[in-house]
Amino acid sequence: MGSIARIEVTDGNPVAALQGFCARLLADGEISAVLAPRRLPGNGGTMPALVADPEQFHDVDPLAPSFRLSAARMLTRLTRGADEGGLVAALLRPCEVRAFIELCKLNQGSLENTLLVSLDCPGAFTNADTGRFSGNRGNAEALLGFLRADGRGDFDGMQIARACRTCEHPTGAEADLSICLFGQDPAKGLLLMANTPRGEGFMTRLGLPEASDDGARAKALDVLLTERRAAQEQMFAETTAATSDMSGLSTFLSACVNCYNCRTACPVCYCKECVFLTDVFEHKPWQYMSWARQRGALKMPTDTVFFHLTRLAHMSTACVGCGQCSNACPNDVPVMELFKTIAASTQKAFDYEAGRDPGEAPPLSVFREHEFTELTGGLD
Repeated sequence: MGSIARIEVTDGNPVAALQGFCARLLADGEISAVLAPRRLPGNGGTMPALVADPEQFHDVDPLAPSFRLSAARMLTRLTRGADEGGLVAALLRPCEVRAFIELCKLNQGSLENTLLVSLDCPGAFTNADTGRFSGNRGNAEALLGFLRADGRGDFDGMQIARACRTCEHPTGAEADLSICLFGQDPAKGLLLMANTPRGEGFMTRLGLPEASDDGARAKALDVLLTERRAAQEQMFAETTAATSDMSGLSTFLSACVNCYNCRTACPVCYCKECVFLTDVFEHKPWQYMSWARQRGALKMPTDTVFFHLTRLAHMSTACVGCGQCSNACPNDVPVMELFKTIAASTQKAFDYEAGRDPGEAPPLSVFREHEFTELTGGLD
């Protein structure tokens, strides 16, 4: 664990404290802009915004339980190539940090051109529930109550998204700096922890008062992870049982309309051209008629199951379990449950965890001579 400093909170307003923190980052000559969640008009929650004017931080809200878009792919656009634009400081959820790291391994972005700042993540509501909670955003006590629950509990009949309730990585240890919320009273102060030499350097320059860790964060995190791992195992068991054969998988995905929202929302799906948008899947009328005659009835649109199987083959080693796929689905297909279940098995088989270590090569990019000997029989 690196150095720890304290972000002072006045008038019980941690959002204002983080807005001031962002302004201090931007005041550093090395930072050109700050990428952070910014409130949308009305009760629409937040979306990532690139802020270069210190007067524009008044709507920045990194604590809002809103997650309409992962900023990971946005950050690749800001950091790919030469660093002539200067460093971008990015305030991200832990799953966004891990997705960005995975994209950097795939040469889509650059860790050298960004200062990663992550916050302990209590989770976020689905898009459908975000507006209901955001309707109370003028009530600071509603947000403080949510933060003090440390990612646990029911909030006016709403729960955070299932991806968040089953997340094992609610802290951003992979970031340069971590803003610690768990086990803290956010109305009184926030801890800032340095995880890398770059983070240490910026913490020193920010001139924040030193602080110490009293162990409350670790205790709160232990309780949270115990609950989330149990919820995750239950989800894996339910999803495996529901998709154990092709009939079950077809039923599981039956409401899919091939809108491809899940692919668009996925932060680590980066192909410039998707095969499903090419003429390969522009079938002729006679083909549809032939398939219908063969089967008696043909579900329209076709190729929905094949689409998800193809994405699973592409993405299971890179999935970070953020849940944006399910969040973007107009028909509430539980895409996240399927992808996270398969990804857990795939990544375990390769002893790999997406976004865990920037120096860890993606499994399919390297050859290991003694891998899967139970299938190959070993090599002499």
